[in-house]
Amino acid sequence: MTSSAETSPPVLLEVRDVVVHYGRIKALHGVSLVVHEGELVTLLGSNGAGKTTMMRAISGLRPLTSGSIWFEGRDISRVKAHQRVIDGLIQAPEGRGVFPGMTVLENLEMGCYGRKFATRAEHDERLDWVFDTFPRLAERRSQVGGTLSGGEQQMLAIGRALMARPRVLLLDEPSMGLAPMVISQIFKIISGINAQGTTVLLVEQNAQQALSRSDRAYILETGDVTRSGDARELLADDSIRAAYLGVA
Repeated sequence: MTSSAETSPPVLLEVRDVVVHYGRIKALHGVSLVVHEGELVTLLGSNGAGKTTMMRAISGLRPLTSGSIWFEGRDISRVKAHQRVIDGLIQAPEGRGVFPGMTVLENLEMGCYGRKFATRAEHDERLDWVFDTFPRLAERRSQVGGTLSGGEQQMLAIGRALMARPRVLLLDEPSMGLAPMVISQIFKIISGINAQGTTVLLVEQNAQQALSRSDRAYILETGDVTRSGDARELLADDSIRAAYLGVA
């Protein structure tokens, strides 16, 4: 997490008044958010709030009805999804999306398909860093992805995204379907990745884990941002605790 300073770090990602439809159904109602370099920012909301739609719009997988998305000072609203990956906007999608018939190593190699390394040495250095971050993946590098546990598959999905050297890492519900002990481990890893300099936009329902580790957060309800601010302050808010933690 970033430390407070009088001068904010530069804005890497900005969403401006984004509206998205699925047919006649409006999924996002003019959403705006900002992610500064080095931050870990959470977009928190329940099922159906529009979180995954927001991630798909940022990634270029869902067209905008109106509004705009800016990345590193450029309007990328009409930029194709694969070009956003090349530019460094990398998503680890909801549901993990591991290639089940490929080994762990082959899955990781797919992560840098769109963002090639200049030299083999740079590639090997990055791969070593990913294995250092996820020792379990190093142990299972020759095992096929479909035989990994849910937690290991989530590690693999994040590791694959990290192989692309993201300028902004988009994580869509990394805790989904995982046991509490594994969730805690995954969030500890996410914090460590952020502490080493990777900017993260995290979509989550797990308010306790996400807000306790984030710099700032946005609360999304039925396609609208209803609250935003310092993540720790939001975590201490009685109405948010009641809505997302079941604490009256």
